[in-house]
Amino acid sequence: MAGHSKFANIKHKKEKNDAAKGKIFTKIGRELAVAVKEGGGADPINNSRLRDVIAKAKSNNMPNDTIERNIKKASGEGSADSYEHATYEGYGPGGTAIIVKTLTDNKNRTASNVRNAFTKGYGSVGTQGCVSFMFEEKGQIFLDKEDVHMDADELMLLVLDTGAEDFREEEESYEILTVAEDFSRIRLALEEVGLVMAKAEITMIPQVYVDLTDPADIKNINKTLELLEEDDDVQDVYHNWNEH
Repeated sequence: MAGHSKFANIKHKKEKNDAAKGKIFTKIGRELAVAVKEGGGADPINNSRLRDVIAKAKSNNMPNDTIERNIKKASGEGSADSYEHATYEGYGPGGTAIIVKTLTDNKNRTASNVRNAFTKGYGSVGTQGCVSFMFEEKGQIFLDKEDVHMDADELMLLVLDTGAEDFREEEESYEILTVAEDFSRIRLALEEVGLVMAKAEITMIPQVYVDLTDPADIKNINKTLELLEEDDDVQDVYHNWNEH
């Protein structure tokens, strides 16, 4: 899957309308709440998980006051207690693999909605672990070339010096991959030298991609992905469809 197409998808998602943006902010608000609860408090200096979610919030253009309001709210008694993590795995058209990560206060509702999204795209939810072995968990950072004020070789040396695993130059962007455990440290090191990130998060990267050529299959997988992205309980969706 070409890196520039991934970056094009990021830019496209950022340009979605205000309603979609509000939905993204709601989802990140939940992540902030859970990060405060599970990561060790509301101070990002001492809570690396919270720092990572704040970075994700900023790369999605969430205003600072909204971030701070969510953190403050999350610090209140019991505010994040109702959210649980749940991961679903399954198959889309043409044998595509899909992983869905959720944060929910009602697992029955979420399971039903996820199953419905797969069914409407003529796919199926599988058992835990049925497709996750096809993915690797990595830290992934995208830099928009327009925001980078150094040449590619200089940037590559800087990135690799931090201990990043891989550096790729694409048409409009640079992509940096890290071991998941090193992501927070490397992201912080890059922020400290003034690099602005278009996207920075832990993700699941497919080891093998699947091409879909049948228009019906493409329509169906888009249907599933759209339904999943519209669901407030769904935080992240990963798949191995080679979008062109």
